[in-house]
Amino acid sequence: MSAHAQVDTTRHITDTARQLGDSSRPAIDSSRPAIAIFAPLYLDSAFDATGGYRYDKNFPKFINPGLEFYEGVQMALDTLETEHVRLNVRIYDTRAAGVTLQQQLDSAMAQGAELLIGQVNSTAELQQMATAAMRKNIPFINTNYPNDGGITDNPSLVILNSTLLAHCEAIYRYIQRNYPTKPIVFFRKKGTQEDRLKGYFTELDKKTAGVPLKIKYVTLEDNFDAAAIAAGMDSSASQTVCIAGSLDDDFAAKICAQLAYLNRSYHTTLIGMPTWDNLDWTRPEFAGEEVTYSTPFYLNPADTLVKIITQNFKTKFYSRPSDMVFRGYESVYRFAKLLLLHGRSLSGSIGEKKFKVFNDLEIMPVFLNRQTMTLDYFENKKLYFVKKLDGNIVGVN
Repeated sequence: MSAHAQVDTTRHITDTARQLGDSSRPAIDSSRPAIAIFAPLYLDSAFDATGGYRYDKNFPKFINPGLEFYEGVQMALDTLETEHVRLNVRIYDTRAAGVTLQQQLDSAMAQGAELLIGQVNSTAELQQMATAAMRKNIPFINTNYPNDGGITDNPSLVILNSTLLAHCEAIYRYIQRNYPTKPIVFFRKKGTQEDRLKGYFTELDKKTAGVPLKIKYVTLEDNFDAAAIAAGMDSSASQTVCIAGSLDDDFAAKICAQLAYLNRSYHTTLIGMPTWDNLDWTRPEFAGEEVTYSTPFYLNPADTLVKIITQNFKTKFYSRPSDMVFRGYESVYRFAKLLLLHGRSLSGSIGEKKFKVFNDLEIMPVFLNRQTMTLDYFENKKLYFVKKLDGNIVGVN
């Protein structure tokens, strides 16, 4: 976005209450389903008390994710309006000065909110929003935070951005399905998070309903080289599946570059973590290495709606929309339609596969304690596996 365009957008959202379908009427029609949307817009940081923009022609990066999410929300509301949908929608700036998130949640509940949708920035925010939703027995759609925040016994919480455990489960099944007889090497470095990742896979070995994978675990030193990786593999194998058991970007880049270097002797496919979507796989040192990673959000560039939103953003802001734009659109459109269909009984129908926008969401109940079988929350279990070679997408499974 240009700074000028973003400032105009920020001014537009200073009116945080809106009646979808009749925005000219200031009164709230209590007969319409009510949605409360929470996002870090930083309006009070961007403008002074007189309404003057604080940053001249510049635009601070910390404001961008919230505003792009809001743009997606606004596009979804505009689409719903063309469909003659009638809703009460209130948008709350979670970075507003002089008001706490809890006060905003209390206000949303007092206004009769039947659905909460949030762009979450911390575990504390997640816990507050989930608790507020549970008290009113209404769904809270966590659109972006890939963590359960230690929350249990809360069927109001819906996690769209799948947790790390869900990714590991999906990766395990993916390998079982696609490479059941190939040698598998799990490369990792030392670290608490890496211990947790290894623990997920060893536990899946015990729980799987199919034939357990025969995974070889190799811990690499910080200064590892191609020889250290080669020592963990069999050069006579026709293909080796390598799992990169770390979320660290530097580790990801290094292991990919070293495997690409070894490509003459070792035919490998490298399976990475969900954070790998942010890496630049066109770098020359990665050339020739096949990389696969999991993601809950895949945007098909040939999709008509993706093209429309991309062009709209280009025309309006002279830039490409980020994932947050599409996340805002998808979460608001899909769950608003479900709310209209089910009303107060939405909680019991939150996993319905209706009103698909960009992704095939599979919202499933999560039972962390299999002995008590207590429903802890709902989570999107649908993950896409994106395969890239030389920076180009060569397959989506």
